[in-house]
Amino acid sequence: MNIYVGNLPYSTTEAQLTNAFAEFGTVTSVKLITDKATGQAKGFAFVEMENDNEATKAISALNEADFNGRNLRVNEAKPREENGERGHGGGGGFRNRQQRPRNRQ
Repeated sequence: MNIYVGNLPYSTTEAQLTNAFAEFGTVTSVKLITDKATGQAKGFAFVEMENDNEATKAISALNEADFNGRNLRVNEAKPREENGERGHGGGGGFRNRQQRPRNRQ
């Protein structure tokens, strides 16, 4: 199961997350999300656990738990949208003006 872990301190390491989740079962991977331009941690990560029952126990135990001074947000990760959008809504931003119909009179 893929698990979303949010509200992480920016100083969190993959080893720290591995250790926290390993108490509940086998951790197959940990991916801290960082800003591509700066390399700075964004405060969230994804933890993959081999066994769904162990992952569910980890989610229950660690959600809202104190982790280096911050209360974690832990839940099952949602799959990415098929079209590659990140699921945060949007659509704002620049649109090519030639694509918009103009109401000229």
